Amino acid sequence: MNARPAATVVVVPRERFSEAAASLASIVRHTAPPDQLVYVDGASPAPVRRAIAAAAARHGFRVLRRRHYLSPNEARNLGLAAVDTPYVVFVDNDLHVRPGWLGALVQCAEQTGAWLVGPLYHQGRPGAERIHMAGGVARIEERDGRRFLRESHHLSAGALEDGIDLRRSPTELIEFHCLLARTQALRDLGGLDPRLLNTPEHVDLCLSANAAGGGIQLEPAAKVTYVGPGPLRLYDLPYFLLRWSDDWTRRSLAHFGRKWRLADDDPFLREHAAWCANYRRSVSHRWRHVLRRGLGARAAQPVEGWLERAVTAWAASAPTVHTPEG
Repeated sequence: MNARPAATVVVVPRERFSEAAASLASIVRHTAPPDQLVYVDGASPAPVRRAIAAAAARHGFRVLRRRHYLSPNEARNLGLAAVDTPYVVFVDNDLHVRPGWLGALVQCAEQTGAWLVGPLYHQGRPGAERIHMAGGVARIEERDGRRFLRESHHLSAGALEDGIDLRRSPTELIEFHCLLARTQALRDLGGLDPRLLNTPEHVDLCLSANAAGGGIQLEPAAKVTYVGPGPLRLYDLPYFLLRWSDDWTRRSLAHFGRKWRLADDDPFLREHAAWCANYRRSVSHRWRHVLRRGLGARAAQPVEGWLERAVTAWAASAPTVHTPEG
C-alpha cells in the first residue's frame, strides 16, 4: 500500500523569474514521493515556461498557469485550492532547499501540533550562504491606548551558522520564502489575505495564527537558502517593478494597518514603506545605470521615473502578459 502524502509543496512567484528553473530543480531533487508538488506560474516568460513544462512532464507535478502577473498571496491561494494533503508548504521561486528539508518541517508540525513551521533561512548563493533569519518577533503592543506592531528577525542577514547552537523552538515570526502550514487551519483562517499585495503578508499570517492559538515553530533541522534578487533579466523587470511598486506597497500597508488597528504613525508602517521603495530602486539599478550613462545623470532622472511608471502600469493592467525573451 502506498503511503498517504503528508504535504503538498506550492511554488509561487516571488519577484522575478530568472532563478525559477534552478530553484525548481533543487525542490524536485530534494522532494521525494509521496509528497506532492504544485507549481503556480503567473505569466512567466517563454524560456522559463518551457523549463517548468518540461520538468512537470518529466516528474509528474501539476502546473497552474495564469497569463497575467500574480501577487504572491493570489498565487498562494490558487495553490492552496489544489491541496488535499494535511500540510501545505509555500515556497518562493527563488529558493533552494537541502536534503531532508520537507521531512523535518512535517515532523516538527506532527510532534508539536504547530499550525505553522519555518526552517532555518539562509541567504546567498548555495555554498556561500549566511543566515537570513531564524524566527523572530511579531506582536501587537498597546501604549497609551494605541496599537503598535513590534516586528524583528532573529540572527538577521549576515550571521554564519557555524558556532551557533540552534534548536527547535516556538517563535512568533517566519517568512514565506518557505513556510509550512496545516491545510485545514489555514482554510479555517480564511486563506491568505488577497488585499496584501506585496507586504507584509507573512506578518499578517503569523499574527493571525498566534491570535487563534495555533502556535508557530522554528525547525532549524530544515535548511533552505533564499538566493536573493541578483541581476534582473529584461523579462524580470515588469513583474519586479509591479511587485514592489509604491501603489502595491501603499495599498498593502494601508489595509494591514486598518486590519490590525495600528496607530497611523506606527513606525513599522512608515519604515516598511521606505524599505520597499529602497529595495526596488537598489535591485533595479542596472537599467538606471544604462540610462544615466546614455543621457547623463540629470537628464536621466525624469526618464527613469516615467519609464518605471509606464512599465509598472502596463504590468498591472495587461489582461495577458507577453513577457520579453531577453
